[in-house]
Amino acid sequence: MDGWLGVVIMIGLGVGFAAVMIGLSVLLGPKNPTPEKLAPYECGMPAVGDARERHSVKFYLVAMIFLLFDIEIAFLYPWALALRDLGWFGFVQILTFFLILTVGYIYVWRKGVLDWGRPWCAGRVGRRSAKRRKSWPTLKRTNTDSTLTCRC
Repeated sequence: MDGWLGVVIMIGLGVGFAAVMIGLSVLLGPKNPTPEKLAPYECGMPAVGDARERHSVKFYLVAMIFLLFDIEIAFLYPWALALRDLGWFGFVQILTFFLILTVGYIYVWRKGVLDWGRPWCAGRVGRRSAKRRKSWPTLKRTNTDSTLTCRC
């Protein structure tokens, strides 16, 4: 229990400091509410529309992939601390771990999850026919007039 006493003291000091600061700001802070000050702050822009808009599935896929690849750093730190004790066996383990992550990254990349804006040929390719296509349409810049033309 002696080893935990310092941790408990630090947690108590942190919670106490936060409570004192919040209490002082409530007591000593200016109290001049206006409708503009009471409105929710949205990055300096007025709130427009409903906050419950639907997001694309791509948003959630990219978020989950970010979490998966971000968690690898959480595993990398303890491995780096224990590298001397693990020796070559630990080195082979981390190489295997990164190989699996690389294969997963390549799979996600090839599936197109990381492509946010695939070009759609306006009028030439409908949704139904685009789903059956093996390759996506590409945009090609012509040298004559600097416009993008769709090559479907």
